[in-house]
Amino acid sequence: MATRLRTAHTADLTPADLRAARTLLDGAFEGDFGNQDWEHGLGGMHVLVDDEQGLAAHGSVVQRRVAHRGRWLRLGYIEAVGVRADVRRRGLGGRVMAELERIVDGAYDLGALSASDEGAALYRARGWQPWSGRVCALGPEGVVRLPDEEGSTFVRPVAAGLLDPAYELVFDWRDGDVL
Repeated sequence: MATRLRTAHTADLTPADLRAARTLLDGAFEGDFGNQDWEHGLGGMHVLVDDEQGLAAHGSVVQRRVAHRGRWLRLGYIEAVGVRADVRRRGLGGRVMAELERIVDGAYDLGALSASDEGAALYRARGWQPWSGRVCALGPEGVVRLPDEEGSTFVRPVAAGLLDPAYELVFDWRDGDVL
């Protein structure tokens, strides 16, 4: 099976590319990928893998901010990673993640993502680490702890020693799922 990997900013994707990505993600998440999930994956860099049948895999990285140990860090947040059902377990998710990790490592202080139970094995195998500290967000009313996100939030520190789980991660606020 011949595949082609492409990387593009949201602004450089065609309407057809965006429709194909949304359709792929709707299928990959079996109807559990809503409009806010889609919005969260826009505005950054996309990695797309095409095969003879069209779009086979997708992922994106968007810039966010996270406070940790008294400073705000530039965060590459991984979103909308999915693989078409008929080509799963063929390494396409790994190819998408390798390119997203290259972007994170080159442009951000750290990377983060929220993993489903199904996706956690892929991220662990690639060296992403479950965050063992507290997870919070800076909401309209101040800092809010997100205990449901603890255990499913994974990080990829770009600089060794950057993160200390004795201190919380405080993510910027967004509508829908904060993480």
